[in-house]
Amino acid sequence: MKSYGPNLKSYGLNLKRYGLNLIKNTMKIKYSKLPAVGFLILALLLTSFTAAHKFYVSVTNVEYSESDESLQIISRIFIDDLDNLLKTRYDFDARLATEDEPEAAAGYIERYFNSKFRVFVNGEERAYTFLGKKYDKDLILCFIEVTGVPREDLESVGLQNEILTDLFSEQKNLVHFKVLGKKRSVVLIRENNKGMLNL
Repeated sequence: MKSYGPNLKSYGLNLKRYGLNLIKNTMKIKYSKLPAVGFLILALLLTSFTAAHKFYVSVTNVEYSESDESLQIISRIFIDDLDNLLKTRYDFDARLATEDEPEAAAGYIERYFNSKFRVFVNGEERAYTFLGKKYDKDLILCFIEVTGVPREDLESVGLQNEILTDLFSEQKNLVHFKVLGKKRSVVLIRENNKGMLNL
């Protein structure tokens, strides 16, 4: 598996931050107008996010490597959500992140990604390589790469992310693009599952 080096740490998932932004964006909360009780409720929701999360959220980072002429993608998903999905969709008991995880689990995850996750360069769908996965506490990190993307030809990068939307209607997939100095973040849902960064 190709190493992403020190960039991996820069992708650190700040659940409280993303949870807060998600609530702010979806519920249009204005913090200055919230009463003290509202802050207390919000704090309780956010602190419960990691223990027994009530939000169905994934976070995907898309970056461009000029030296490799490739898009490097890391997608973070809650392990228990993906475990439930594999059981429901494929009747496969993956037991992810345990000593009993079958070797076939990685193949099922890749198969699921291939059916629900698409990458577009300049409006055209591009094949990608599922490089592998690793676990970080209650998250699974999936590594994906799209090669053969010359800088001079790059006009736009798009993503269609339907991960977990077939199991959870309230699933939100946050995507952070960072390509050639331009940044954009989008929240994808079942009814609106595509996001794009124009360069």
